[in-house]
Formats: sequence, structure tokens, C-alpha cells
Amino acid sequence: MNGPPPREPVFRARGLAKSYGSGETCVHALREVDLDIGRGEFVVLLGPSGSGKSTLLNILGGLDTPTSGQVLFEDHDLSAANDAALTEYRREHVGFVFQFYNLIPSLTVRENVALVTDIVAHPMTVDDAIDRVGLTPRRDHFPAQLSGGEQQRVAIARAIVKRPEVLLCDEPTGALDYQTGKLVLEVIARINAELGTTTVVITHNAAIAGMADRVIYLGDGRVQKIETNPHKLSPAELSW
Repeated sequence: MNGPPPREPVFRARGLAKSYGSGETCVHALREVDLDIGRGEFVVLLGPSGSGKSTLLNILGGLDTPTSGQVLFEDHDLSAANDAALTEYRREHVGFVFQFYNLIPSLTVRENVALVTDIVAHPMTVDDAIDRVGLTPRRDHFPAQLSGGEQQRVAIARAIVKRPEVLLCDEPTGALDYQTGKLVLEVIARINAELGTTTVVITHNAAIAGMADRVIYLGDGRVQKIETNPHKLSPAELSW
């Protein structure tokens, strides 16, 4: 037997395309993307600016819909869902982490994380989420009292307190320095390993690909190649 058995797909995309505008101004952000992402998998989307990474992530997260093609989350057809169904999907199943932290300045760490717990049925405790990102000593601090890396870890705690099945991260280290970025990646990798959360991370940094189960390379709105990583690195082993 060569390698581990394939994982059950949690996402299945077929012929996925997204365009903006029309005529001569039409921009094709995605072109005929076929893709499966397995349950519990850690996937890195790699490619230059304009390659379609964020568009793909937004469609997987229910923030956008394709122009054509189909994308399924389990047995839910996201490509045919209306706004109400997509809102419910995002609330129940998806945690988002963006490059910028979007914390509320007047709320403490605990209060920022607790905001999300009212919209889901079975959240983890706020203190558990904060502990998982290593910020228990800082839980009563305000965002202005935290470093950039600490603020990003608050954003991760806010994303995972819902117990999401999927964690989608768009350039989560893009605003951070090298050492701080590694700390944030360690948190994301630990969440994936400990909670079994299907994790998709967008980056333009090829070194981060070393910690993924698979790397999906995008260019010009297409999947250029997909590589399986037989020897995953820990974030501490990465160098860029």
C-alpha cells in the first residue's frame, strides 16, 4: 500500500468558474476548477496575486457564489444555495481567519471571542478557545494592549470557539514578521491536528507549503498542479 488512504471529501468542486463584469472588462477569476478537499486535511493554496486563491476560498466559505459549476460541502450544494442558506452554512460550519484581525477595540480578548458563541448551538467555552491559542494570561486585555501576533491568535480563537468543521485562513501571517508568523502557524496547525478541523490556508509564501498535507497551486484562475506532501514539517521547521 502506497501512502495513507484517501480522506472522505468534505468539499467537491466541479467545473467551478467565477467571472466579474462582462464584455471587454470581464475578469475570469476562476476557470473550470475541479477539486476535492478531504475531511481533516490541511491544504495550502499557493499562487501569485490574481491567481484565484481568494475567490476560491470565498466560494468554499460561502462568502461568494460561482458563475458556473458546482461546489458541494458534504451534501450541501453551495453553488445553488440562497443568501439565507449560505449565512446558516457560514454560521454553523465555517471559521474564518483573515490577514487583518477585525477585533472590536472596546472589547477585551474574552469579550471578542464570546461574541461568536451566541450564534451557534454547541460552542466550546470561551476560556478553552483562548487557552488553545495560548492567550490565557492576556484574556482580559484589550486589542491595543496586544501585539499583532497576539491579535491574530485572538482572531483564531474567535474562529474556533464555534467548533467549526472548516477553518479558512486568508494570508493569516501576511501582516506579521517571521517569528510571529511562525507562532500563528503553530496555532493553526495544532487546531487542525487536535480538533480534526479541515483547514485551508491561502499564502503567497512557498515555504509555508511544507506544513500542508497537500499544496494546490493556482495560476490564471486554474489549478496548475496539486502536490501531496509525504513529510509534513512543523511550523518551527519552516524557513522563509
